[in-house]
Amino acid sequence: MSELFETLRPHLERRFALENALTLYGWDNETLAPKEAMENTAKIIGTLSAEAYRALVNDEVRSLLEALSMPKEFDALTIMEQCIVKKLSKNLKRLEKIPADEFRAFSELTAKAGSIWAKAKEDNDFSAFAPTLKEIVSYQKKFAAYTKKPEISLYDAMLDENEEGILTRELDIFFEKIKEDVIPLLKKVVAVNDTVDKEYNYQKFPIDKQKEFCRFLAEYIGFDFARGVMAESAHPFTTNLHNHDVRITNHFHENNLESAMFSVIHEGGHALYELGVDDALTLTAVGGGTSMGVHESQSRFYENVLGRSEAFWNPIYEKLQNTYPEALSDIELSQFIRGINKAEPGPVRTEADELTYPLHIIIRYEIEKMLMEDLISVDELPRVWNEKYEEYLGIAPKNDAEGVLQDVHWSGGAFGYFPSYAIGNAVAAQIYAYMHNEVNVKECLENGNLMPIREYLREHIHCFGSTKNMNELLIAMTGEPLNAEYYTKYLTEKYTKLYLE
Repeated sequence: MSELFETLRPHLERRFALENALTLYGWDNETLAPKEAMENTAKIIGTLSAEAYRALVNDEVRSLLEALSMPKEFDALTIMEQCIVKKLSKNLKRLEKIPADEFRAFSELTAKAGSIWAKAKEDNDFSAFAPTLKEIVSYQKKFAAYTKKPEISLYDAMLDENEEGILTRELDIFFEKIKEDVIPLLKKVVAVNDTVDKEYNYQKFPIDKQKEFCRFLAEYIGFDFARGVMAESAHPFTTNLHNHDVRITNHFHENNLESAMFSVIHEGGHALYELGVDDALTLTAVGGGTSMGVHESQSRFYENVLGRSEAFWNPIYEKLQNTYPEALSDIELSQFIRGINKAEPGPVRTEADELTYPLHIIIRYEIEKMLMEDLISVDELPRVWNEKYEEYLGIAPKNDAEGVLQDVHWSGGAFGYFPSYAIGNAVAAQIYAYMHNEVNVKECLENGNLMPIREYLREHIHCFGSTKNMNELLIAMTGEPLNAEYYTKYLTEKYTKLYLE
């Protein structure tokens, strides 16, 4: 046991407690908080954020981390303690470059921004959100300028915060590969898509029935309601306090069956990651998912690789039919499977099929780069957004609510986050390719037994929290780092079999 690390521990516990309080306020803000609470709650969040900042950025913690980073002390630490020291040292070096008053002001701003965004989306009024977004963009540019290495761009600094080491030069190559392989395939598939009838999806589905079935789906994939809860929000998300308190949200549409079902499977994938973190790690600085890309790999794996397969629905499709007999009693499983996999360009990312989905991410990636490089202004976002959708998907959003206002992410300052969805898809495909060597995935799904799949992911990914990065996990599991070839191969094989054979 390191006496020096034990001296650090009370500081870590204080910071963790403050961050947990902030997480709870964030959850409440998005789910249950009354509209009139926003202003005062934002001030409280600002105070807590300032305290969490000071719990790390102070002379005592700095001295302790510097001492613990010296070879003699560092080598005497456990692997978990070494990971904590490395992560906190990195966070400290970043945070101490950001003035405390600006950090607090930004925290207050983003605490209010979510409600402002939700109201603007509800009213289809980008101009109501634009002033707030301008402030958020300004802060993010300033923070990136404070913390970035001289050789990288502002946007690269934002990307690095979400997926360490993945910068625009890597993403440009990655997305070019996707465009080369996916766009020609999409054109072929769309040409025969008219034969796929999925009007069943747009019948009337009572919200209470949807909630009931979504709870079933969450439990079916392994979500533990003794250690988690499900609520509603304007945009579905997952919140983690520790591995015995993981929370997911959903959003229900009366005339869209798929939306809530696949959202709950998606968020359930995120939740299973956090629920699977080892008990020894969960109340520490390395007790959460290792990166946004890896996190998204778990949600996309469950949502798409498993959740849109025939084997997944074989044991439970009858239950779905019995839940909505008026809409689904005459719909065969084969038609349903083709329907949930129909490749059809649409304006909304969260409702996109697997084949068009990466194009939604490329659009956001290119727009964020342009915004951070001052090639466009916030006021130009609706126009540029619509132009990009015309360019890549051949459609234009009917309004800003289903266009530039559809995602919550920018209201929280999450620039550089969107590419992690595409990285996550690629990681999911790579995991899937190698999982077959140890787990009979199809057999598990057809038997309605997802536990072996869940345990495989827990053993190879979830249990490590953030003690290993993405490529370390992938190399240990698959023998190689991230390789986009698995993703494009997966899409090509799946959609060729569904529509082109």
